[in-house]
Amino acid sequence: MKRTELSGGIRERLVRLPPPYEHHYGVLPLPLPEEGIPLGDVTALHSQAQLALGQVEEIARSLPDPYQISRILSRREAVSSSAMEGTHSTLDELLIADEDGDEAGQGQAVRQVRDYALALERFVPSAVTQGRQIFQIDLIQNLHRRVLGHDAAYRGTPGDFRQEVVWIGGNGHIAYSVYNPPPPTEVPNLLGDTLDYMREDGMQMMTQSLITRMALAHAHFEAVHPFRDGNGRVGRLLLPLMMAAEKQVPLYLSPYIELHKQAYYAALKQAQQKLHWLPLISFMSSAIVQTVQDLRITRSALRTLHAVWLTRRLFRKGSAALRALEILSAYPVVTAPRLGTLLSISPPAAHMAISQLCQTGILRERTGYARNRIYAADEVLDILNRPFSEEPIVPKADR
Repeated sequence: MKRTELSGGIRERLVRLPPPYEHHYGVLPLPLPEEGIPLGDVTALHSQAQLALGQVEEIARSLPDPYQISRILSRREAVSSSAMEGTHSTLDELLIADEDGDEAGQGQAVRQVRDYALALERFVPSAVTQGRQIFQIDLIQNLHRRVLGHDAAYRGTPGDFRQEVVWIGGNGHIAYSVYNPPPPTEVPNLLGDTLDYMREDGMQMMTQSLITRMALAHAHFEAVHPFRDGNGRVGRLLLPLMMAAEKQVPLYLSPYIELHKQAYYAALKQAQQKLHWLPLISFMSSAIVQTVQDLRITRSALRTLHAVWLTRRLFRKGSAALRALEILSAYPVVTAPRLGTLLSISPPAAHMAISQLCQTGILRERTGYARNRIYAADEVLDILNRPFSEEPIVPKADR
């Protein structure tokens, strides 16, 4: 870590690291500012992002659960955030794992990514209920336990703060690092600063927007780096939780972050090394604007696909098959028992509906098994699996 790349205020916060790294220094991140951050050239983009958050609220008002626009989005978030840390799974694998129920048969990567998605399902509702008071030390530790619980390569106990020196960059050598987080003994107090900022009713709640607070809190958390691994995933989990705690419909930003990860890392570096907040506020604003745009495009494509499906068969009004079409965008991988539960219908009715949807090409059996079959709506998955921000390809209506 080069001192010349640190701002004066950061250089004053350098402390010697413990042996065997006593010839190197770590940074004690400053408490986050409570005063307003002049936005300058970022003002227009920041305003677009605030408008986009309002548009999400409008979309959510038409849905049964306004705080989780779609279970699919949380799983896309899990796939992208985990991929940034080298844990790779696909959305298809994750959705099949949801239906399979055989954890022992799932690969470790799939289990880890699914743990991330389940953490969102567990803690987003808690953030809605508890508000900002959710941001306590035990939340951070529980999130880490959730996302690292199935990582066989993790050295240590998930949820425990690191007891060793870590550094960012440098290809394994601290002498070439980009940034050195604080010594392990300083982690609890410094993480307390992060959480105080996220939780307390300080001036920042009046002088800074939610978008600004998300950017600053994220940078501070990553600078503290409380765990030896998994900090990026936990830090990105906190973003939708901050939105939910403010009664804002949470957005899942990791697909955008993954696509623009070099700009993301560069913005974090500016915030952590120089206290230049605007690049990260700008990045967060762009992430929100583009994520909402992608959400609108996706929902439009799924509505068009639904209309196309209706041209493939004359569905009886009120039939299970017709009702099933309404839920396939949220459950594009499904079993007969799952469908029966979702529609509150008998097993024979669920099997009949699935048979009709397979005949029209809307569903396809994926396992080849005689029992415990899993079905997929491939056309939905094609829309959901497309690269972030790309236009979806929707099949044309049958004549």
